[in-house]
Parts: sequence; C-alpha cells; structure tokens
Amino acid sequence: MSAAKIDFNDRLLSLGLARVAEQAALASASLVGRGDEKAADQAAVNAMREQLNLLDISGVVVIGEGERDEAPMLYIGEEVGTGTGPGVDIALDPLEGTTLTAKDMPNALTVIAMGPRGSMLHAPDVYMDKLAVGPGYPEGVVNLDMTPRERVEALAKAKGCEPADITVCILERPRHEAMIAEVRETGASIRLITDGDVAGVMHCAESEVTGIDMYMGQGGAPEGVLAAAALKCMGGQIFGRLLFRNDDERGRAAKAGITDLDRVYARDEMVTADVIFAATGVTGGSLLPRIKREPGWVETTTLLMRSKTGSVRRMSYRTPMWSHDNA
Repeated sequence: MSAAKIDFNDRLLSLGLARVAEQAALASASLVGRGDEKAADQAAVNAMREQLNLLDISGVVVIGEGERDEAPMLYIGEEVGTGTGPGVDIALDPLEGTTLTAKDMPNALTVIAMGPRGSMLHAPDVYMDKLAVGPGYPEGVVNLDMTPRERVEALAKAKGCEPADITVCILERPRHEAMIAEVRETGASIRLITDGDVAGVMHCAESEVTGIDMYMGQGGAPEGVLAAAALKCMGGQIFGRLLFRNDDERGRAAKAGITDLDRVYARDEMVTADVIFAATGVTGGSLLPRIKREPGWVETTTLLMRSKTGSVRRMSYRTPMWSHDNA
C-alpha cells in the first residue's frame, strides 16, 4: 500500500512524536550553560533525526534546519521515517533557543509538529511579520494592518479591560524599537524575549499562567508555521506576512511555490489539517520545566497536543542516565 493511501492516525503517532522531542532534549541536556550553541544544536538535530527514522511514516521535512545546501540533516525536503507509514509533513526545530541553551536562559525547547502530507505551509527561510492572541476572542479581533496602538486597544476592548492591563510579548531586536515605544505609550506592559518566538506565541494561549495576552513582531517564517501548529492545538489566532529583503529571498519564496508575496496567512492557512505537536523543555520557563539531572537519572517534561481532539498532555519521563539513548 502506498504512503498516500494510509490514513494519518494522529492518535497512534502522537506518543512516537513525543519521544522524538524528548530524545532531542535529552541529547542537548549536557550542553546547557556550556556556551556552545552549535554543539547543543547539533546534538539535538542528530537525536531528533535518529528518532524520526524509527517511526513508521513516509515523512517530508517542510520546516527544518534550512535549505539542503545549508543543512546536512533535517533540511527542507529531507525524507524521514521508515517509509512504510502514512505520508506526513513535518515541521521541526530540534532546539528552539540555541543561545538560550548555551547561556542557560529560560524557554529553550525542542519542538516538532506533524500533519498529513500537504497540510503545512512551505515557508521559506525569511522573516515573517507575526501577530498572535490566545483563544476566546472574536475572529480578527486584531490584524496585521492595525498599528501596535490599535492592536492593544482592540484587544483590551475585547477582553473588557484597560490597555494597561494588557501584556505583549516582543522579541528584543533593534528593528522593534518603534513598535516597543508605541506599545508602551498605550500603558500596556511588554515581556521582552531574547530568542524563542515559538514559545513566545504559545504563551498567548495560556495567558492565565504566563500573563501574556498578545505576541507581535518580526521573526523567522519557519517558526511562524510551528507556532501556528501549536495554536491549532491550543486555540488562539495567529497571522503572518512574509517579508523579503532582497531578490534571493524572493527566489526562495518562488522555489517554495509562493506567488503572492503580500499575502497574510491566518492560522488555518499555515496549517490546513489536524496536526500533532510536541515540545520538551530544555532550560525551563513559563510553559515547561527544565530538564532535571540528578546522580544516575535524568527527567524531562513534554507537552503533547492533538488538534483533532483538543487534548493536551504533560508527560514526565524519568530514565537512568546510561539508558536514555535507547529509550
């Protein structure tokens, strides 16, 4: 039976996907705080690829480590899995927050999402202007054509509060200085993050826990698709518009089959079918605790979600230090 004719059984595949995220986190655990971003990332990439190739899927990496000529493993277009199961799209970031890991700062995660073949936007490796809010608001309560001030005021009105009661998460970059100033003029507070905007977007979906109501700013387009997959499971809205700085980047879009360079993608346009999503905490933060190491043992916590059922699992995994490579 060809892969295209085998149903995408998200229930059966979900635990396998959780293991992929776990093993990537475990592989990078010994490099937390060691100051070597490349080594931490490579360890996670190796482990994630090895575990993916144990799954009975006919997988294609649509969001990965970069173009084939830039990334030797888990590159965009790489085929993974045993080849005997359903055809699936895979979006992944083996270590979201390599700098966070190297410096032992909060919110480094291993992240992976899986859906039926053809279900995820093949976002080129360019910037994306992003805007996200959590669940419970009218569709389009905020949009990318609004100014930062208008977004804060519209969300406050929908939430039934003052702008000063809104908290916005923004990636701390020079390109966001004007945005940050305008948001602060409304009275809203800002949670600045140095890296890790997938986690930043996910924070909006659990605002009662994280205290974050909205995410805005420019970051990587691949991370935008991963964040959309997370919100498809958690609830919430995300909008993204690809940004192009030169002809090379516009060429990447053409290679990915994107012709409308000004299009705004909503969540369900970035991820068009039901997906499963797994993330394992590496350094810990608002969403997930850090990897715990004690003499002879290591423990991880993984967030595993299925958009089809809306189910959310938080899974603890404890294993002897010597055995986790084969777990």
